[in-house]
Amino acid sequence: MNASEPLSAGGKSLPNKTTSFASTQAAYRFYNNESVTLPVLQEPLTLAAQSGIIAHCTSYALCVHDWSRLAYKHANKSDRYAITHATDVCYDLQTSLIVSDSTGIPIAPVAQRLVSANGSYASYQTINPVPEVKAHLDEVTDCIQHLEQQDFAKPLVHIIDREADSVRHMRQWSAAGALWLTRSRDRSGVEYQGRSIPCQDLANELQFEKVREVHFNDQTCWQWVAEASVRITRPTHTTANGKKIRIPGPAIEARLVVARLLCAQGNVVAQWLLLSNVSDVPASTIALWYYWRWQIECYFKLLKKAGHNLEFWQQESAPAIARRLMVASMACVTVWEIAADQSEEVAELRRFLIKLSGRQIKRGQDFTHPALLAGLWVWLAMQEVLSAYSEDELAALKKSTQQFIGRVV
Repeated sequence: MNASEPLSAGGKSLPNKTTSFASTQAAYRFYNNESVTLPVLQEPLTLAAQSGIIAHCTSYALCVHDWSRLAYKHANKSDRYAITHATDVCYDLQTSLIVSDSTGIPIAPVAQRLVSANGSYASYQTINPVPEVKAHLDEVTDCIQHLEQQDFAKPLVHIIDREADSVRHMRQWSAAGALWLTRSRDRSGVEYQGRSIPCQDLANELQFEKVREVHFNDQTCWQWVAEASVRITRPTHTTANGKKIRIPGPAIEARLVVARLLCAQGNVVAQWLLLSNVSDVPASTIALWYYWRWQIECYFKLLKKAGHNLEFWQQESAPAIARRLMVASMACVTVWEIAADQSEEVAELRRFLIKLSGRQIKRGQDFTHPALLAGLWVWLAMQEVLSAYSEDELAALKKSTQQFIGRVV
């Protein structure tokens, strides 16, 4: 639960009467124990997702898929691999995060996969590692297949960034009955009213409606939305014997939703060309759902420099890192639940945790997830001290401390 620092990124021991070495040894044995499997560590996260979907989702549960590279400067991790070139030596993390369709709050990660030189370690694989390392979209297709069998209380809408602009995978997901929302590239073609046209050109023909105020890159913007019913008919391609081969496939009925963000001066600061097979919600809702995709980036930030300092962990192998990652994810879910609770009692708890964190919060903002994480660790440590030491022991420690306070002015 502790918010780590780069120079002390290990799991801190609670301030009880157990020695720090014993806590470190226990953590080492846990994270390197082959009988501690990732699917078992995933179970409490999945239960948190199931209860969170019931509490916070209205019609659908948004499942955001994304990837993040884990780069380590120290060389004691021998199972890292060159992802794209010789100096790009990392682990590759793929995460699937449930987000509320009505408020956009993060709920819980329901699948994670860490890829190393020895293969991939996934929370939804019974055998780890799997030696074969697949392409990103093939990985996420396996993940979607697993998640669609988990019987969540609401249907999942799988949201993926522009990397998912692949007609082959869209056909696979549609054929399996999955709902999806992806971002298209500007020149990707669709069929509209009997003619083939790039998405960007079609967007320029549509009529936009001003729908909501949003925040983007630290500025306030207005979101404008337009939509069109389209068919995706383009073929997929493969290469055989050095030749590019076209492979036709069935047409996909979809919606093109164009979301533009305009600043106060009326300039377009961002545009998203969105394709989806979800048919029963307004286009403005589709645009808002994609806007909430950013929650997975906030999750990666909480795992990395803003919270757990994942890229400074000293575990020496992908399996150990993956196990600790699952535990850190449970801490993130706890913080999200504290942040989402609307009761006055928990609001007071949040104010208390912010005080304990010592973090500075931007004016007008009540809390941040990293500050709640840091304050929660301090509060848990305080409780541990009060339960582990008697009043006389604490008084003696206080007396010993006081003799040093004020010596140096």
